[in-house]
Amino acid sequence: MKQNSLLKYTPARLILWGAVLISLFVLAPRQSSAASMSLGPATGSYVVGSTFDILVSLNTEDQSINALRASINFPPDKLQVVPDATGHSIITVYSVPPRFDNQAGIIDLQGGIPGGINVSNGQIIKITFRVKSVGTAIVRFRDESQVLANDGLGTNVLKDRQNGIYELVLPPPSGPIVVSETHPDQSVWYSHPTVLLKWSADDPGVTGYSFVINDTPVDVPDDISEGIKTGVAYKNLGDGVKYFHIKSLRGEHWGGTTHFALNIDTLPPAEFPIEIIPGTRTTRSQPIIQFATTDNLSGLDHYELKIVPLSPGKAQAALTATNQPLFIEVVSPYVAPPLEKGSYSVIVRAYDRAGNSQEQAQKLKIVSSLFQPLGDRGVELRGQLVIPWPWFWIGISLLLALLAYLAVRLKHWHDQVHLKRLNRELPEQIASQISELKKFRQKYGKIAILLFAVSMVLGSYSKPLNALAQESVELSPPYVSSVPRNITNEEIFYVGGKTDAANIEVIIYLQNLQSGETISQRVLSDKKGEWFYTHDNFLTSGSYLLWTQSRLGDQVSPPSPQIQLNVDPTAIQFGASRISTEVLYLILILILFALVLILASYVIFHGLSGRKKHKLLREEVKKAEESVKRGFAVLRRDIEAELAVVRKAGGHKGKMSHAEQSREDQLLRDLADVEKYVGEEIWEIEQLEQKPGG
Repeated sequence: MKQNSLLKYTPARLILWGAVLISLFVLAPRQSSAASMSLGPATGSYVVGSTFDILVSLNTEDQSINALRASINFPPDKLQVVPDATGHSIITVYSVPPRFDNQAGIIDLQGGIPGGINVSNGQIIKITFRVKSVGTAIVRFRDESQVLANDGLGTNVLKDRQNGIYELVLPPPSGPIVVSETHPDQSVWYSHPTVLLKWSADDPGVTGYSFVINDTPVDVPDDISEGIKTGVAYKNLGDGVKYFHIKSLRGEHWGGTTHFALNIDTLPPAEFPIEIIPGTRTTRSQPIIQFATTDNLSGLDHYELKIVPLSPGKAQAALTATNQPLFIEVVSPYVAPPLEKGSYSVIVRAYDRAGNSQEQAQKLKIVSSLFQPLGDRGVELRGQLVIPWPWFWIGISLLLALLAYLAVRLKHWHDQVHLKRLNRELPEQIASQISELKKFRQKYGKIAILLFAVSMVLGSYSKPLNALAQESVELSPPYVSSVPRNITNEEIFYVGGKTDAANIEVIIYLQNLQSGETISQRVLSDKKGEWFYTHDNFLTSGSYLLWTQSRLGDQVSPPSPQIQLNVDPTAIQFGASRISTEVLYLILILILFALVLILASYVIFHGLSGRKKHKLLREEVKKAEESVKRGFAVLRRDIEAELAVVRKAGGHKGKMSHAEQSREDQLLRDLADVEKYVGEEIWEIEQLEQKPGG
């Protein structure tokens, strides 16, 4: 039966069923789960002062929706919303009516469509913008925007948002044609605050010009002629966007006005920190370098970075061999190339769109040891945990004090055990018992063998242990942009900057203010005018003056402004040898750890040796105690024998004499005293030894 049923499913039947399933899947109506919002038009160019409309549209992608929210951002410095120009909307019930904020640059509305709606190009709102200033305006949907499906669950089906980018320009010139040698492109930012403007003078009938410069994109100069000159210079204009407006006088009539935009940014980006992960002192050969800053006017353009080796030898040779350029363009975070062990200076420059730069530097040290001193910060363990110096010294001091205390106590205990064995000193209880035995000996005189046995036992105390105790335009001066104002005498000095042109020889002067000695070095700027110099040796500690000059052929520039820098003494020099403070810290730490190891070994030695001797002492004392008990057992037997003799003598006489009675009483008292020192087990052993054959 089972075999026949399987035979029914022939290949032809399987193909037929597969075709049916595929057709059902293809022909079955499908419901898309995506909706989209868009701005129309998405691009365009508009003149300052004019208005333009943007339609916010919805495509539900063949599914029903019943609620939505549209939240839009626009740049308030370039655009402003014209009120009461919303137009028709597919929304019939507003929970949040359309509202806008021309200061924050936000448009927001929220509403619903009872019964739902399915549209491919439904208008949500029409927005009318007025152009305020030139530039690029980006209008985009915010993350708060939503489209809810008509499924009873309020599912957000908005998957796509199409934003808009618009170019905002000045009106075309209707007056003289204006050009600028210093700021030729009206869409580019410049760092020069001095502006040169010229305009055409082709019309011989022009008898004068009226012009003005201000912050208003579209303005008309007054009707007072400034003369027939065809150029003007403005010095030290303020930062921001300035607008030059000019019109010409022909006869008695003024012509149209031309507007010219000037973008000026003389300020560098804001100062910023350089973060090195996992730290500025690390065992990782490729640390991560992070940095970020802002620029309020022209905006950030890019970052450049250079890693300068500060240690001679392998570290410097490694970077020199790679032919690393002066600065390379990078983005944050930046993973450094593999670095050898040593000190480095990480220099990052942030450039804005006007070409201004902000330079920051951070020192980096690559180490390889298990622990590394960090100067004033403390000690770094395994490149991760940093212990501040106060806690480090407190911990080491407590450890040394504890080990020293244990060493003293164990040494004292060890010496006491050794002396007790050397002097055959018994515990007070055993000594008292031996003293009692001596007293009874004087009375009975039968314990010589016992005392000899005890002395033989105690004689083993005298074994020497000495071996264990002994173990134990005219040419301008170069611009200096990179220079460390405070370095140490274990770091390589460097300096860098720019020249006005390429391939200019830069002369670097460095004067020691203590000795008066001045050294000079020469370096050539590259094709971009950048130059960089690193000293080939350490500088001695002290204060220095730095200045530079440019040289091109026989022409030499004036000296640059002097820069004072300090070289701190963080290394001690002995002739040609140098020991850094970090090495001194390391030596001190190694000495402390050596002391810890010595004390720990001392504690372990005295602990083990004292324990061994104490164990031997306990065994010997136990033997002595057993011998004493045996002596008392023998003494008891002797006393009982003498007592029996006394009683027997009294029995023969029929009555004890007074002397015999007193002797019996004394023997009974002595017998009672002796029985206190005789253990039950010792007495049983002695009884067995008395039996014949025992």
